Amino acid sequence: MKKKIVITGASSGIGFALSKLLVEQGHTVFAISRNESRLSSLASSLSSASLHLLVGDISKQQSLQSIHTSLAGHTDHIDALINNAGTLIHKPFSELTFQNWLDIYSTNVFGAAMLTSALLPLLKRPDAKEKSHVVNIASMGGVQGSTKFAGLSAYSSSKGALCNFTECLAEELKNDGVAVNALAIGSVATEMFSAAFPGFKAATTPEKMAEFIAEFTLTGQNFFNGKILPVSNSTP
Repeated sequence: MKKKIVITGASSGIGFALSKLLVEQGHTVFAISRNESRLSSLASSLSSASLHLLVGDISKQQSLQSIHTSLAGHTDHIDALINNAGTLIHKPFSELTFQNWLDIYSTNVFGAAMLTSALLPLLKRPDAKEKSHVVNIASMGGVQGSTKFAGLSAYSSSKGALCNFTECLAEELKNDGVAVNALAIGSVATEMFSAAFPGFKAATTPEKMAEFIAEFTLTGQNFFNGKILPVSNSTP
């Protein structure tokens, strides 16, 4: 069964690979990014009517409203939302400014929460046979007891907040036909990972991780709700 899926952070890395894979599988994808030129590159690589580009910054309230309006104009429901957009600052804690913290949390936590809130009318389906699925892309750095790394206090703590948000939201939406889970991923060869760990060889590629996330997004709601699932075979 073909699905309608919203993906944030779709212009690069895992989001780019996810969007491409799901469209190639025949699903309808609404790809969101604030980087219009990179979104255009995604469209050029696919040339499919099943791909819809939405330019917007999920950390901005005005963009959230615009995204909701655009989606509502295209569809009356969404089968899955993948909160994949994320930002990272690699800096010692003593050097982090208030604006650094705000930038990280505005995208990694507030943006994910407020976009999910804006799209709830399209996600809720209490009478449907299959639940819709919100998948939050977290990080192993946000999992309690995992190895932590210097310079990532803002990023890792924001992903920890995203994990806790996942558990809370799953409880609130369990009677509305919406399952909510988080995938705490390990090292993937993306631009953001390279910035955090220069010179470190990641354990997998965006394309391989996209395969796993896509399958989980399409089927995981049938087996999990409110779960934080580590997806890593390495440290980091």
